[in-house]
Amino acid sequence: MTSTLPPPEQPGLERARITARTLRTDRWWSGPALTVLGLTAFLVYGLARALQQDHYWVQEYHYLTPFYSPCVAGQCAPDAAAFGRLPWDFPWFIPFAVISLPLLLLFRFTCYYYRKAYYRSFWQSPTACAVREPHAKYTGETRFPLILQNAHRYFFYAALLISVINTYDATVALFHGAEGGFGIGVGNLVLFTNVVLLWCYTLSCHSCRHVTGGRLRSFGSHPVRYRLWTMVSKLNTRHMTFAWITLGTLVLTDLYVALVASGVLTDLRIVN
Repeated sequence: MTSTLPPPEQPGLERARITARTLRTDRWWSGPALTVLGLTAFLVYGLARALQQDHYWVQEYHYLTPFYSPCVAGQCAPDAAAFGRLPWDFPWFIPFAVISLPLLLLFRFTCYYYRKAYYRSFWQSPTACAVREPHAKYTGETRFPLILQNAHRYFFYAALLISVINTYDATVALFHGAEGGFGIGVGNLVLFTNVVLLWCYTLSCHSCRHVTGGRLRSFGSHPVRYRLWTMVSKLNTRHMTFAWITLGTLVLTDLYVALVASGVLTDLRIVN
């Protein structure tokens, strides 16, 4: 019987010594490089806007950028602070949405897809399949601080609540038309498009899939949970897609609100 063991397991044979990092001839480095550029661009833009503390609110139509929701600083515009303001002004280095932004960042930072993305791109662990990584040993997520990645399921619940708040913000803006009452402008479409895609990303999370279908021995006596698990599982296959799309929609939504708030753009009204 022919042995199927690799050469090191066969007596008298040694594994080939290959000094090259990889024998791949394709552009294996392009994916990690684009990931670094994409994530870095988002983080730089998001940090700059969060610390700008301006052009986040359109009073006329009640457009609030998601980067400032919920707005809790003492210097927030009164109507922008739907859930109240703290009794003091924030210094320049504290975002107005100091409660939600850290939770959302941790939700994405601990996300299963993003972990794979930045492990391969920033930490090169590994950079790509069949490419030698620069690290001498591999410890996985068994040590501090990476063991804290297990808290992802709890950040998922926070993200659910913040998605509800974002939905509330977009809904409230519908009832502040140019002449009062119900109205729809381009800004409303931008806000709702972003909210819908954020829901798709949040609900396609692996933790959501576990919430709907985990800890069950059989779906036979749980038809509702089975239906929910099936729908979430379909979304879950596109989790990576929603992860990247929502980074783009967050930036575009914030940029649109900022341009309207600063007077660079005029919101085109469709209804009222």
